[in-house]
Amino acid sequence: MDKIEVRQPTPEELEALDVTNWGTWSCEVSKFDWSYDMKETCFILEGDVIVSTEDGETQIQAGDLVMFPSGLHCIWDVKKPVRKHFRFD
Repeated sequence: MDKIEVRQPTPEELEALDVTNWGTWSCEVSKFDWSYDMKETCFILEGDVIVSTEDGETQIQAGDLVMFPSGLHCIWDVKKPVRKHFRFD
């Protein structure tokens, strides 16, 4: 199974991806299980999250471009309220 990819995108990359026209999702501080049945790409606008998988923990925070592979099962531990742009491929 593919792993979660996290990186800092350039402003040019965000513009090329047309991130501002993606959907928007937000979540308060919480902890929940989640499964991805499609690949999700998201850009974190605000927040701090620890995503746990069988391979370990991944920290995600404001400014990160994140790719979650299809088939991933994880636990989201939202430490600071999250707001993100997202798209499913």
